[in-house]
Amino acid sequence: MGRGGKLGPSSDPQLEDALPPHRGLRSRRWKLVLISLLALALLLASAISAILLIGLRSRTSGDSRGRRPTQAISRTCSKARYPDLCVSSLLDFPGSMVASEQDLIHISFNMTLQHFNRALYQSSGMNYLQMEPIARSAYDDCLELLGASVDALSRSLSAVGGSGSPAPAEDIVTWLSAALTNQDTCGEGLADASGGVKDRMAAGLKDLEELVSNCLAIFAASDGGGDFAGVPIENRRRLMDVAGGGGGVPKPDGGGGEYPEWLGERERELLDMPAAEVQADIVVAKDGASGTYKTIAEAIKKAPESSGRRIIIYVRAGRYEEDNLKVGKKKTNLMFIGDGKGRTVITGGKSVADKMTTFHTASFAASGAGFIARDMTFENYAGPEKHQAVALRVGADHGVVYRCSIVGYQDTLYVHSNRQFFRECDIYGTVDFIFGNAAVVIQKSNIYARKPMAKQKNTITAQNRKDPNQNTGISIHACQIVAAPDLEASKGSIPTYLGRPWKMYSRVVYMLSYMGDHIHPEGWLEWNGDFALDTLYYGEYMNDGPGAAVGLRVKWPGFRVITSTTEANKFTVAQFIFGSSWLPSTGVAFVAGLST
Repeated sequence: MGRGGKLGPSSDPQLEDALPPHRGLRSRRWKLVLISLLALALLLASAISAILLIGLRSRTSGDSRGRRPTQAISRTCSKARYPDLCVSSLLDFPGSMVASEQDLIHISFNMTLQHFNRALYQSSGMNYLQMEPIARSAYDDCLELLGASVDALSRSLSAVGGSGSPAPAEDIVTWLSAALTNQDTCGEGLADASGGVKDRMAAGLKDLEELVSNCLAIFAASDGGGDFAGVPIENRRRLMDVAGGGGGVPKPDGGGGEYPEWLGERERELLDMPAAEVQADIVVAKDGASGTYKTIAEAIKKAPESSGRRIIIYVRAGRYEEDNLKVGKKKTNLMFIGDGKGRTVITGGKSVADKMTTFHTASFAASGAGFIARDMTFENYAGPEKHQAVALRVGADHGVVYRCSIVGYQDTLYVHSNRQFFRECDIYGTVDFIFGNAAVVIQKSNIYARKPMAKQKNTITAQNRKDPNQNTGISIHACQIVAAPDLEASKGSIPTYLGRPWKMYSRVVYMLSYMGDHIHPEGWLEWNGDFALDTLYYGEYMNDGPGAAVGLRVKWPGFRVITSTTEANKFTVAQFIFGSSWLPSTGVAFVAGLST
């Protein structure tokens, strides 16, 4: 089995470990040294934070080494999904025996962050061990994901501890959800590897997922400052008037869609401005003459880190195939503008057949917050026979993809984590071709099922929400669900399903969308027997077209035909990804409520 049980070739368990390549060894060594020093510094900082938090109480406390939990610990851990681990880990943390329940929220975050820092520090020291290719790929993924989780937990700790800028409860839930997803992804990559590195990594990562899950459950069960409902899509923080239309301003050209009414004139002009007229910070051109750089990789490298303003990278028409294109977590607020779908093309052909993880196959990946892509194509040409092959992977919080084509077969679009918005895109694929565990709304887009390999079934989504407290899911709103030209002639013999549950709490909704006659009457497909059928959430709301009839849909406990606008509104831009608070600054048109 491939990635986390998904269809695809497995790694060969008989492969012996091989020496890693020497190319870039010196730069990698320095990079790992810096990671180790950073992890050690963060570990010390979180320990100091804990001491400061409970210092005054600790002076009057008795011996905290007793193994019997206090009432506060017992009450706090009763809310956790792994209560025994919660109790044992808190008992080992200084100051927990005299802490209040409110203090224990902070302590649980701090203790979990220390575990992650320690795992990152220890893991970074394994870089020079012998690894076979799939193990190297999984190891590199885990280092990247551990670093992202440390950042997410640090922000969460600052928010609940009052030492940083105030953050809404939905932000904290998002960051914790992402940290949990990161560790799940790391573990899945290691599952396909073999050898001593896998075993050492697994030992170092022990309990990390469960510790984050406990933080998420404890925070969700608290009042979060008095206004957190505990159910991510039922947040009481804002009373948004979204039951009606989007409240938007029509586009100047009278085209489809709307701008939010609070979007400034300058942003609206930037959104509709031809790419050649945009004042870009960096220009990429393959000819080497009409741009600042010849490659996208150079442009990303030269973009500033942790930018507080929008950095615009204009990528002129051309076909760009570059190795390992990635907008890292430090490259924030980057906006990529192309010359249009099919004209500016970012492409690649990596797949799991190349002995790498699915996470590693992406032709383009973005994890820096505030990432925006407009008017370009992301493609993976590996083909259906190569199985998992990602065209675009997004783990950027507040990520936006606008008027883009995303083209592949199996696992085309990896909506990995955090909050994302896709608008007026064309998405092509076969098996599980929109997958991941972000909180994502795909709006006014065309979703094309292609012709798969013989004996394969098409499944549009594979959502992998693993924990009931994660605020994640895939919302497909006002889209066209149709057959691609290569499937049209044989759609009667090749069933296409709306999705299947990759993980226990998989969550997907289709709302106000057109569904072609290639959609199987049952609508949804099992993953493996009755797995997750009573814990998933699959919903359909007021869709139309020949494939939208719900009379013959599956009878699973977790499937529902949504009839309430209140329930449907929970999966809109305004309520599901809280887009009304951050999308206006991007200049991208969107509909906040159900209105199309």
